[in-house]
Amino acid sequence: MNWIAQFFTSYLGKKVIMSLTGLFLCLFLVVHLIGNLQLLKNDGGESFNTYTYFMTHNPLIVIISYTLYTFILIHTVQGLLLYFQNKAARKNTYDRKSGSSSTFESRNMALLGSLIFIFLGVHMGDFWWKMKTGVLEKTAYEGYGEIVNLYTRVDAAYKEWWIVLFYVLSMIILAYHLKHGFQSAFQSLGINHSKYTPIIKFIGIVFSVLIPLGFAIIPIGRFFFFK
Repeated sequence: MNWIAQFFTSYLGKKVIMSLTGLFLCLFLVVHLIGNLQLLKNDGGESFNTYTYFMTHNPLIVIISYTLYTFILIHTVQGLLLYFQNKAARKNTYDRKSGSSSTFESRNMALLGSLIFIFLGVHMGDFWWKMKTGVLEKTAYEGYGEIVNLYTRVDAAYKEWWIVLFYVLSMIILAYHLKHGFQSAFQSLGINHSKYTPIIKFIGIVFSVLIPLGFAIIPIGRFFFFK
């Protein structure tokens, strides 16, 4: 079993872990966006509140959620470790010259990832934590009984221009992070082919635009059209 430990603590092992956790987080973003789009329904929050109830009470979803939190931490820690490892190795003239042709996002993945991690802390503290600690009011829905009304907190938050701006800027940061991270994940897993890499790169660009844009539309739409 020593070889397994050695692999996952090696540079290549860290890259593989980063890739797998990153792709899992990409899948989560799609699911999370679909759920959050319920906020654009003009039904007083019923669709969103019943969605959040399902996501926090289904045993399988709960297990997946805590797996997700673990993966976020692993992805962040491994990303920082790789950043410092690369920085230490980038001391010769060749590395400095090759870095000049790299993209903005590839050079700043650690910074972008750290900013996203800060955003997640603020986001979860403002919504998830308040929902879990019972400080939010409850609303009764037929077939559900009384459930936590997270919609009211989200509605209040998205009426504040500075919160909306913070979320939009965070989604721009996420877009840059995804633009490089999506393609890089497949390359780290050994999927690097002249035929398939351009397709993966194109999908990555589309994904990095549509997913953050979808998330950004929610606070913008609620700020301007839900009074």
